[in-house]
Amino acid sequence: MAKLDYLAFDADHHYYEAEDAFTRYIDPAYKHRAMQWAEVNGKKRLLVGGKINRFIPNPTFDPVAKPGCLDDYFRGRNPDNKSIREIFGDLEPLPIEYRDRAARLAQLDAQGIEACMMFPTLGVGMEESLKDDIPAMLAAFKAFNRWLDEDWGFAHQNRLFSAPYFVLSDLEWALQELDWVLSKGAKVIVMRAAPVVEATRTRSPADSRFDPFWEEVSRAGIAVAYHSGDSGYLPYISQWGSDEEFRAFDFNPKNLCMSATPIQDLCAALVCDGLFDRFPTLRVATIESGSSWVPALLQKMKKAYGQMPMLFNTDPVKSFREHVWVSPYYEDDITELKSLIGADRILFGSDFPHAEGLAQPLAFVEDLEGFSTEDVRLIMRDNGYAFVAPSA
Repeated sequence: MAKLDYLAFDADHHYYEAEDAFTRYIDPAYKHRAMQWAEVNGKKRLLVGGKINRFIPNPTFDPVAKPGCLDDYFRGRNPDNKSIREIFGDLEPLPIEYRDRAARLAQLDAQGIEACMMFPTLGVGMEESLKDDIPAMLAAFKAFNRWLDEDWGFAHQNRLFSAPYFVLSDLEWALQELDWVLSKGAKVIVMRAAPVVEATRTRSPADSRFDPFWEEVSRAGIAVAYHSGDSGYLPYISQWGSDEEFRAFDFNPKNLCMSATPIQDLCAALVCDGLFDRFPTLRVATIESGSSWVPALLQKMKKAYGQMPMLFNTDPVKSFREHVWVSPYYEDDITELKSLIGADRILFGSDFPHAEGLAQPLAFVEDLEGFSTEDVRLIMRDNGYAFVAPSA
């Protein structure tokens, strides 16, 4: 594996949530409407909104898949024709590093990583499960953010930049929660790539209704990450005969080739609804969503700008390049991505310790063959700091 003469910044690290992540601080009025644990047929199951939740097959995370065990699979390599269960291999007892921040810091040292952004594993699938009970959703994520602050901290030792989870379904809630996480030193927040769910409708997150929130985000200089998860696109996919139990993964080959791309739609909405025109200092990153969608989106933006220039205040391609950082999958065409948005907008993200991530995070540099030394440093370190902590 290639060596770096500096410590890296990983834009996509994960914890495995404690079992009480959503319940430790839940308002008692909502404890039966949000998350609960129950024994069903002899197994511990997570109930969300009173229903068994299958976003993560084993939400206790013990045992858990080994980091990077799906590396070859996601590179399109399965020469032995193994089933997905065979590729996962044997599970392992949950390592302490996945739930303890002191142990994780020691692990980062061993991995050659100075700092990282930390994202949910279970949490990115919970908004969709509670979309029909917005008060319970708000209570659940308020509780989650307080657990996150207690167990991980939002900027622990300026190395673990853990992102509190935000929804815009209630503007006043979002503003109050933003004020609270800022008081706790948060540097980045995370949301899902999806329309905002309200009681009777959905809206673009760039709708002017939410401008008070974005104004405060812009004023505070806090970064915004959109991480992959359950974006609510299952109903579209399922129209083609998909498995109704699809959540985090669906290993049906047809589904792997479907075209629904929530992150592309999200970025189209942010740019074309003029969010960056109104708030020119906003910084947005797409995390664990790959980059294969970027060429198609920029091509569509270029065409739309040519057709209707009077409806744009800024060239949308230029706006995207200025405001959006992209963390590609290691198997993506990163050279093409560089040609489209520049090396200074690409983030190294290992997705450690997930099965689909890299067992050794810095192995990502091996997929940067042909990049200059300067560009490699931008991707592997400097861009991460420029995104989450510009003054660092």
